[in-house]
Amino acid sequence: MAEIPIVDFSQASSGIQDEKEHVAKQIDEAFRNVGFVYLKNHGVPLDMVEECFSWSKKFFALPLSTKLLAPHPPGGAHHRGYSAPGLEKVSQHEYDANELNKLREIPDFKESFESGNVNDSAQPNIWPPENVLSGFRGFMERYFAACAEFVHRILDTLSIALAVPSPGLSPTHSESLFQLRLLHYPAIDAAELKQGRRSRINAHSDFGTLTLLFQDGIAGLEIEDPHTPDVFRKVDPVEGTVLVNVGDLLARWSNDRWKSTVHRVGLPRAQNEGKADVLVPDRYSIPFFATANPDTVIEALPRCWDEDGNPKKYESVTAWGYVQMRMAALYEG
Repeated sequence: MAEIPIVDFSQASSGIQDEKEHVAKQIDEAFRNVGFVYLKNHGVPLDMVEECFSWSKKFFALPLSTKLLAPHPPGGAHHRGYSAPGLEKVSQHEYDANELNKLREIPDFKESFESGNVNDSAQPNIWPPENVLSGFRGFMERYFAACAEFVHRILDTLSIALAVPSPGLSPTHSESLFQLRLLHYPAIDAAELKQGRRSRINAHSDFGTLTLLFQDGIAGLEIEDPHTPDVFRKVDPVEGTVLVNVGDLLARWSNDRWKSTVHRVGLPRAQNEGKADVLVPDRYSIPFFATANPDTVIEALPRCWDEDGNPKKYESVTAWGYVQMRMAALYEG
């Protein structure tokens, strides 16, 4: 399995055209080989990332009854607010109700808080009362804006990689209907995970265009070897970077030129190699999910297929229709 490369993103924003093309080529190669890339010098201030982790820990430390003042609504259509451990069960392309219920017999041991664009009328944010955690909402709205701006810079670079004519892919995401997720994996006995009695997050690919993943120092992320199904490799955090991966919609858009690689969260390397009675510590991560405007039609881009040896692999689908189908499977069944 190819290593996930570390790419300096600074020249993608401020460099000359040759430098921008060089960054685009590096990301293209990473996405073709493994579907993931580490970006350093990405432009989201590192002290802001640290502050976001601090707010996340403050929120999840609140009593359950307090967190439930901002409850995730039933089902997956309105994906905002707080989800307690066991509410969400991640699955990979499974939509049968009976099979989903079987999957839920082994719960995902995590809790999450979702927020999105303040202008998203279809999925308004659900915040805890201000007096419960003063400043939380204001910071998360600022952090969302910083990550959204970064996504659009990545889209400009991807447009260069795929030779998408100006104005490129960014306008297809003009509404920035993205999702900021705070994730907390509570401490757990390693035996619970090793023996399959619980999971932290099941193997899955992401739904949308891109995912930005900011991680704490506790490892646990594993990605499937693109060439060997069901074989997972440990991916340790790299300080000062953000891990970016391809989502299903971008894989479809690129006609599978880029890989939407399956990944999961399991045991950190040390616990996996140690005794079964070791306590796995709390883990926090902050994924930021990008997807295209709801009515955007996702079909193979012109430079990603041809009539000779590389035909279109997928039927056309709207961004909204595909994501809602996948979201429903998380909470229903």
